[in-house]
Amino acid sequence: MKYTTFVGLDVHKDSIAVAVARRNDKDVEDLGVIPNSPQAIAKLVRKLGEPKSLRFCYEAGPCGYGIYRQLIAMGCSCMVVAPSLVPRKPGERVKTDRRDAKKLARLLRSGDLTPVWVPDEHQ
Repeated sequence: MKYTTFVGLDVHKDSIAVAVARRNDKDVEDLGVIPNSPQAIAKLVRKLGEPKSLRFCYEAGPCGYGIYRQLIAMGCSCMVVAPSLVPRKPGERVKTDRRDAKKLARLLRSGDLTPVWVPDEHQ
């Protein structure tokens, strides 16, 4: 599948920073912050277009895999990555949620991320 929209999510308990890298654009767009709720995620998917053309990613963390499962159920592609496996540039120190989301979107578009295994709900 040729994805056209790559979405980086920086996920927290109450909020998600969202950034989008489109296949043919050099720049990564900061879409801001949305609530961490199933309704807000569904609205984001509708806003971005055809689910089959969307590829999402976020770092594994304490918020679990609920977002992954919701996106897959909606027909999107999603990968969860280990924070320790996200490439970092030497001297890269300033971290913000929006910068992290943009970085994830950029790395996802370039194919530089490795997914972790996501257990099913019963594991």
